[in-house]
Amino acid sequence: MAGRSEARRFALQMLYLLDQNPEADKDRVQIELRRQFIEEPLRQFTWSLISGVIAARDELDEIICRTATNWRLERMAPTDRNVLRMGLYEMTKMGTPAAVVIDESIEIAREFGTENSSSFVNGILDKLIPAAATTAPEVTAPAAE
Repeated sequence: MAGRSEARRFALQMLYLLDQNPEADKDRVQIELRRQFIEEPLRQFTWSLISGVIAARDELDEIICRTATNWRLERMAPTDRNVLRMGLYEMTKMGTPAAVVIDESIEIAREFGTENSSSFVNGILDKLIPAAATTAPEVTAPAAE
């Protein structure tokens, strides 16, 4: 049985795909999502994460850029910037506790990123906790089609 950790890994892979190939077919993402996750609540969580990050990308990027001093977004490894987007979105818009998000993000960065990704992601997300605490969960992502 898949859980939220697997959902986050899948979401990262899809966000990476869409980051590297903006013309990618989002319907294929939906198809793969339905194939990957049988349980409806987990499917909804995953789609909320993917579609929410896509919808809030500019806002997330602005916050990340203000926090990651001396780092331009385009200089960050694609995996790292998508882990950061996902973590920030989950903390600020989905109401997941910061400690959970940071732990999960570090593990995902360690698995998919470079040797330094987990430290980089930890440092940035740790600085973003005050921003997450002041932003109440408010956005619900579009329902899966």
